[in-house]
Amino acid sequence: MVSKRLQSVPVSGTVKISNVVAQLRQEGAEILSFSMGEPDFSTPDNIIDSCIASLEDKFTQYTPSLGIPELREAIARKTREDNRIDCRASNVLVTPTKHAIFMAALAYLDPGDEVLLSDPSWVTYEACIRLAGAWPVYVPTSDETAFTMTPESVLERVTSRTRMIILNSPSNPTGSVMSEEDIRAIADIARDHDIIVLSDEIYEKIIYEGEHFSIASLDGMFDRTLTINGLSKTYAMTGWRLGWIVASEENINAINRLQTHSVTCCTSFTQPAAVEALQGPQDEMRRMVAEFRHRRDLVCDLIEDTKGLDCVRPKGAFYVFPRYEADMSSEDFATHLLKEAHVAVTPGGAFGPCGERHFRLSYAASEEHIKEGMARIDDAIRRL
Repeated sequence: MVSKRLQSVPVSGTVKISNVVAQLRQEGAEILSFSMGEPDFSTPDNIIDSCIASLEDKFTQYTPSLGIPELREAIARKTREDNRIDCRASNVLVTPTKHAIFMAALAYLDPGDEVLLSDPSWVTYEACIRLAGAWPVYVPTSDETAFTMTPESVLERVTSRTRMIILNSPSNPTGSVMSEEDIRAIADIARDHDIIVLSDEIYEKIIYEGEHFSIASLDGMFDRTLTINGLSKTYAMTGWRLGWIVASEENINAINRLQTHSVTCCTSFTQPAAVEALQGPQDEMRRMVAEFRHRRDLVCDLIEDTKGLDCVRPKGAFYVFPRYEADMSSEDFATHLLKEAHVAVTPGGAFGPCGERHFRLSYAASEEHIKEGMARIDDAIRRL
């Protein structure tokens, strides 16, 4: 009974694993899960206190669909200072980050359009592309390129139907970080071929080597770039569902037409808390990033010591994407780890064809769990 449109969309690999984990736990199994992309830290107290104050002030009605003015101004200021993008409040739409990607696909893609995206890449990009009737064109990456798209490989896949390029740096699932040189070269491709860029920068603060660089800061790119960001990863606010799009006023107004006919606006009493997140103390965020760096080094060292695994050391986010030697599909390998070791990881093939023979492990977990999980993985691989 469901639409052909929905039938074309695969089930989320990450959600599929999490559902299996929930079922096994209900049956009494002790599962160590490294499958979800969620910080294991609590939202900082100053942000929570701001939200409580909003509720106590009875700030519970609709807000403007674009977001409250104070938050749009705070996002614009952050974007100018951190991303060097010439942004004003009128260039900001407040919306859940995932919804931003969905609306961008519906607003700018028509049936038959092609979208270039990294292989592997986050599972929801393909789903949004297909729901819009467009076609995902994967740009292969590998361990040898540290899982970053090269400008040459992007250009090879540009056709007359190419409508959009999706960038995600730092990346989910690989933790790769694109160089400024490569981003500049891809910007040249976008300008030369009149292509829109969707730049998902949700992990921009969780970076260990190199610097984050926003493609919309380049000459001629602001009007053709949709810069998407949010609070979920940086401030451990995944459940708050708060993010934003930065774009030209024309593009913001176009996307806002979808917003008014979908979620209408973000939750009112969370928006003052978002202002506090952006403008308040940043010490907790910095401590979280420092802890992620420590965990990155720990899990990579443990992977090096595990026979049958090899891994590119990621430069950002909180994922590793190891390659395994076993002759089996990534789904079968992940199932083996789940059943034999009671460790949940996400099969690499869920993120694209080049993800096969890999798996994603989120190190947004305690040091104790990382050590125990890697010991179980080592044991399960020895028993293959």
